[in-house]
Amino acid sequence: MLVKKNIKLGKIEIVFFTIILLFFIKIPTISFSSDDLEGNFTAIKVLDKISSKNTLIKIKNGEEVKYKDLLIKSIKCKNSEFDDNPEITAYIQAKDLTNKNKDDVFVFNGWMFSSSPSIAPFDHPVYDIWLVGCN
Repeated sequence: MLVKKNIKLGKIEIVFFTIILLFFIKIPTISFSSDDLEGNFTAIKVLDKISSKNTLIKIKNGEEVKYKDLLIKSIKCKNSEFDDNPEITAYIQAKDLTNKNKDDVFVFNGWMFSSSPSIAPFDHPVYDIWLVGCN
């Protein structure tokens, strides 16, 4: 014959189990918002192919920065959600100020990816731009 015992829990055990239960209920609701992943500044490197000099430029999102003959604007930048394969993406617009043709407004207008810049390459005879970071 099987005998069952009634186990009386003390106040400390009830509080402990309640805290653990609330903790496990709260965990699924904790998530990273997209605001934590979006940065305010975009860091890009510009290579001057003639002088072979690299310049690191930090651009505040929404503002334009003039670098020699280029006018560069970063609209938005975002870090990846995954730590094992970090990816930085940024929406960048670049104008060539020496080009007087009003038909071609932007030399580059689109998303740039840090891990594979060849997906949407920046094609300019004098300068090369690639994405470095998002802060």
